[in-house]
Amino acid sequence: MENTRNETAHETAQKIAFLGLGNMGLPMARRLLDAGHPLTVWNRTPGKADALVADGAVRAADPAEAVAGADVVITMLADPAAARAVAETMLPALRPGTHWIDTSTIGPDAVRELTDRLPEGVTLIDAPVMGSVDRAATGELLIFAGGDTPPVAAVLDRLGTVTPCGGPGTGAALKLVLINAVIGGVALIGEALALTDALGLPRELALRTLGAGPLAGAVGRATATGVHFPVALAAKDVALATAATEAKLPILEAVHQALTRNPALAAEDLAAVVTQ
Repeated sequence: MENTRNETAHETAQKIAFLGLGNMGLPMARRLLDAGHPLTVWNRTPGKADALVADGAVRAADPAEAVAGADVVITMLADPAAARAVAETMLPALRPGTHWIDTSTIGPDAVRELTDRLPEGVTLIDAPVMGSVDRAATGELLIFAGGDTPPVAAVLDRLGTVTPCGGPGTGAALKLVLINAVIGGVALIGEALALTDALGLPRELALRTLGAGPLAGAVGRATATGVHFPVALAAKDVALATAATEAKLPILEAVHQALTRNPALAAEDLAAVVTQ
């Protein structure tokens, strides 16, 4: 009876194409494969797909091949330039009725641009996520979704908890608000610890007392282990925020300068700005 249920679930599950198998994309794709979705995968570095292919996923040679025949397309890419490059190849191959979920952090302007380029009958849901590789692996991401989410609700639920935000671009907008608050908080903890050192106080004392107050979340992220959000991607997210509005954001501009001051930290986790 169990085999029959699994076979039925596999027959009815939406066919998914997953593009972008980096630190976040790989565990997200794994959860969908383990849930029984027929899965086709593509990554710029093909070897990243080896483990998924060994367990039943299909490797595509390019984005167009990956999305052919898919019910749902999911992208997890580094930045707006990467999203545009993939879209250039992928969009002509999308069939009417396909739902494209972009989980990347590319900002509302890029989402609107890509929405304007969609073929007839294709929808784009902007669904950027909060959480690192640990939460991606356990399906505990926070997902901020803009657009028509009901047709892909089961897929999104497998990845995490969904917060509907409104129309297209609103998920991308809320993600910028939240991730920049986090990044700014971690940068502030870094400066607080620099002041701690200058005043001759023990760091453990400062962290313990900071963690007992309203900055507890920032302290937790600044001292977290087992997570990986590269400084370069954090800098990208801050740059997206400062470019998205004409409002002055002097604190975030200063944070961006701090994040880009030392190129050697680019591939390190965000917490490196505290320990440098």
